[in-house]
Amino acid sequence: MSRSLRPTLLAGLIAGFLAGPVPAFAAAPLELRPTPEIDLPFGDDVGFPAGPGSDVIASNCTACHSADHTLNQPALSREEWHAVVDKMITAYKAPITPEDARVIVDYLARVKGEP
Repeated sequence: MSRSLRPTLLAGLIAGFLAGPVPAFAAAPLELRPTPEIDLPFGDDVGFPAGPGSDVIASNCTACHSADHTLNQPALSREEWHAVVDKMITAYKAPITPEDARVIVDYLARVKGEP
C-alpha cells in the first residue's frame, strides 16, 4: 500500500464509522438540579473585635489572612506575637510600618494573648 493511499483509507474508515448507528452513542438527556444552599459557619461579616488597633490589624493583615484565621490562632505571649508579626514582615514581605507593627502586636497580645 502506498503512503499516499493511507490517509485516504483512514479518512474513509473514520467516515464510515461515524455514519454508523448514531442512536447507540447518544447521551442521556442532562438533568438539571437546583443548586443546593449551604450555610457556612462564618460569613463575610466576621471581623476583628472592636478596640484600639482593630482598624490597623484589619487594614494590614486581611490582605493575606481572614480575621477568622487570625483569631483562631493559639493564644501567644507578647514576645511570641512580636515574632509572628516580624516574620510576616521579614519572611513574607508584608508592607507593615514599624508603628503599625507595634499596634498589631499590642492588639494581638490583648485579644489573643496568653491569660
